[in-house]
Amino acid sequence: MSLEQDEIADIEQVLTTRPPETVFAELRERFPDLSLTRCDVSDIDTETPFREYGRFSLYLVDSADHCWRLTDDPSRATGLVVAERKTLS
Repeated sequence: MSLEQDEIADIEQVLTTRPPETVFAELRERFPDLSLTRCDVSDIDTETPFREYGRFSLYLVDSADHCWRLTDDPSRATGLVVAERKTLS
């Protein structure tokens, strides 16, 4: 699986326009083939996000070689990690 630019735009739209309490359910519904991990930004703050959207940081996961790792290459993305900030700084 890979993420196309229109899918990234769809993810961005969800992360920037939806109420935080509906974001994860909507992403699961729209992208059933991607793994989705939710965490607090403090759980992953040593990594560089693929993109940041106000309250959320988006990381791409590559598990194609049977080992889970973060990537900045959408063509290798098999999943997402969405890290949430409880409040904006």
